Amino acid sequence: QVQLQESGGGSVQTGGSLRLSCAVSGLKPSRRFMAWFRQAPGKERDGVAAFYTGSGFTFYDDSVKGRFTIYRDYDKNTLYLEMTSMSPEDTAMYYCAAAAGEIPPSGALSPRNFEYWGQGTQVTVSS
Repeated sequence: QVQLQESGGGSVQTGGSLRLSCAVSGLKPSRRFMAWFRQAPGKERDGVAAFYTGSGFTFYDDSVKGRFTIYRDYDKNTLYLEMTSMSPEDTAMYYCAAAAGEIPPSGALSPRNFEYWGQGTQVTVSS
C-alpha cells in the first residue's frame, strides 16, 4: 500500500521559511514524477514543484521560482519542499503526490496526472 505522509507545516511571518517533508512508503522503485501541490480555500489545487526521480530534474511554477526548492533524500525515502521568502499568497494546504507511471514533463504540475496523494499539511503566512 502506497502511503505519503506530509509534515512540517505551520505558521510563519512574511519573509520566513519552512521545510515540508513527505515520507514515502510502499512505492516501488521506479522513475516517476513526484510533486508538491497546494490548495487555498475556494481555489483549485495547483502544482508548485515537481521532481523526476530518474534524473533529478526539477520543475517549478512561476510563482515560486527562486524561492522554493524541491529535492529528495533517497536514503530516507523522503521528498522535501524548502520554502523561503514566503508571502501570504503562499498560504494553503500543501500536498505531496506521486505519479503511478511515466508522465510528460509538461504535465508534471497537473493534479490529474498523479495517483497517490498525502493528507496534506497546512501552511499559513501572516503579514
